[in-house]
Amino acid sequence: MIKAILWDVDGTLLDFLAQEEAAIRNCFKQMNLGECDDEMLKDYSYINSTYWPRMERGELTKKEVLVNRFVEFFGKYGIDTSLAEKFNSLYQTKLGETIRFMPNGLEVVRNLKGKLIQCAATNGTKMAARRKLSLSTLDQYFEYIFISEEVGYEKPRIEYYDVILDTLKGIDKSEILMIGDSLTSDMQGGNNAGVKTCFYNPSGKKYETDLRIDYEINNLNEVLDVLIVEL
Repeated sequence: MIKAILWDVDGTLLDFLAQEEAAIRNCFKQMNLGECDDEMLKDYSYINSTYWPRMERGELTKKEVLVNRFVEFFGKYGIDTSLAEKFNSLYQTKLGETIRFMPNGLEVVRNLKGKLIQCAATNGTKMAARRKLSLSTLDQYFEYIFISEEVGYEKPRIEYYDVILDTLKGIDKSEILMIGDSLTSDMQGGNNAGVKTCFYNPSGKKYETDLRIDYEINNLNEVLDVLIVEL
């Protein structure tokens, strides 16, 4: 029986791509950098997606990820790369101001309140994560919030999950479910920690992995079906 859920936030409960788009457009406008069109946004999103796995593998620090992704992006479009750090600081603020839920995200978390322990487990920055959780009201439904900057380690490192398991002591690993949209962060982290895993794959993307995935869902409503199976 599942007694605790570890929820990834960005891309699982909240629509990160929509938040990212709104935040970057706002930053370009505020810093007078011209228009960030759809093609530029697509390029940035791809560049960004290549940096986080490198951090998860221990090749880059989070600060290097946060700044260097914009250095690479700006360099491609002839924008002054010395502005990357300032841009990232503003971006963290704007990212936390934009709230878009994934379908049924809020409803499922709200439905499960009081029925089991719900925790946020995110690699998002402290500034952006705290603002998003507050403005979205998700923080009202979580017993614990584990933000990597506060924990001191990033998903999927076992040290990150050690902090969670110590906090949830008394609950067996087999009674904890990690739900997320990332194979390299959430599913790998769940495997490292020895907890059950649920891969949220809304687009039904094809993939190959040696990771143990206990459940795969396309809609967050299916989490309720998973919990029934676990009874």
